[in-house]
Amino acid sequence: MITEPVPKPSSSKNSIRNGTRNIIQNSTQNNPATSARTVNLHLDVVNIQPEHIGALVRLQRLSFPTLSDRELLNEAKYTKHLELFPEGQFVALARIEDKMVPVGSTSTFRTDFDFEHTQHTFLDAVADGWLTNHDPNGDWLYGADMNVHPKFRGMRVGGRLYEARQTLARRLNLRGEIAGALLPGYQSYAEDLTVAQYVLRVHQTRLHDPTLSMQLRNGFAVKGILYDHINDPRSNNCATLIVRENPYYHPKQPEG
Repeated sequence: MITEPVPKPSSSKNSIRNGTRNIIQNSTQNNPATSARTVNLHLDVVNIQPEHIGALVRLQRLSFPTLSDRELLNEAKYTKHLELFPEGQFVALARIEDKMVPVGSTSTFRTDFDFEHTQHTFLDAVADGWLTNHDPNGDWLYGADMNVHPKFRGMRVGGRLYEARQTLARRLNLRGEIAGALLPGYQSYAEDLTVAQYVLRVHQTRLHDPTLSMQLRNGFAVKGILYDHINDPRSNNCATLIVRENPYYHPKQPEG
């Protein structure tokens, strides 16, 4: 749940199901003069509801074309997320032709993270995408997924979703947020730089990475590199371990 008031999204299932395939295509492909980047985007971020799931499943393939079926979220997995931790699942809805269309989403769960042993795979962390590792008493919010429709990137969709996660972490008095950041820009430098060298140059703003640069702008810090983390050839199957601490965290008082 987001603390600031948000307009109620359209409840029309047809708008949700057909929106991503038809409305976005018509608005951003058939008429170049009204491309996504020239539209004054009206965006609402709300908790995911069952009627959003069909569009989000299709959005997964568009956002992560290199991931395997096992690494992508499907209808059953999204449904499980809502059962386990509904307040940690967010969707970004854009108003397009008077319809609210999913253009991005993020999935999260609570965990106690071992910073002494950081190496892990994506599938292990997210329990093959089911998020059954969710601990209702966990001190950290783990970002299992952050995806934005390719035609709506650079329009603050990801930023709004990160704001929703940050608000949740603060409201629940968590230590902060953790995620594995992919490095899709690394493929252009793989012949000349190691992953570590590439990450350092992105951190120094000498290079730009479509994913990591955005996360750094949103207040995340790089805490290490996760090797053989995920099936993503662009990133050499690596990710960066990123952390955004909650400055308002108050340690829990011992009982008794």
